Amino acid sequence: MKKQSLHGTPGAGTRDMVQVALFAALIVALAFLPFIGYIPLGFTKATTIHIPVIIGSILLGPQKGAVLGGVFGLTSLINNTLYPTATSFVFSPFYSAGAFKGGWASLIICFVPRILVGVIPWLVWHLLEPRLGNSRTGRLFSLGLAGFVGALTNTLLVMNGIFLFFGDAWAAAQDKAGQFVYGLILGVIGINGVPEALVAAVLTAFVASALLRAGVNGPAKR
Repeated sequence: MKKQSLHGTPGAGTRDMVQVALFAALIVALAFLPFIGYIPLGFTKATTIHIPVIIGSILLGPQKGAVLGGVFGLTSLINNTLYPTATSFVFSPFYSAGAFKGGWASLIICFVPRILVGVIPWLVWHLLEPRLGNSRTGRLFSLGLAGFVGALTNTLLVMNGIFLFFGDAWAAAQDKAGQFVYGLILGVIGINGVPEALVAAVLTAFVASALLRAGVNGPAKR
């Protein structure tokens, strides 16, 4: 098997740039189409935007995946600034709700987990693909697990970041007592995060598998 670098094959730069642009355009479209990319749930927003970031990570590699994750984070910042919920201050330093204000930690929560969503699925897939990728079932499983882990990366890091930096304020913004804050965090992880991860697993498995067969891949190509 010929070893490939993370930068892809010579002459592939233009193709990769076009692919990154297409994925970024899809992320932006999902972000600003009502009730598709960010689905309001009152106290929070469910997301589907992590799915093209995950698929882009697998197809294009961790560097370009990180760029797509950064686009995801930017759309989250803009969305929570312009179309806020009661707790949007945890994602935007430009939004405040009464006594509750965002800050530098909002940018960490908004960007760092989303950038890692563009990196970790590639790592999971490349760990499993050499062992399982020789069969269709094995490839679907490895892609699905990469999608599941990628989605949970977003949920777990975001929600634990909220607990670390804004726990009491986040609970108070929802009229909840501070001592119950981690119970609320676990509730969001269970109610939102796990279903999001399952959906991401299924879509990543079938969409990424089809795109790989069609030759839509950069540094991951074997």
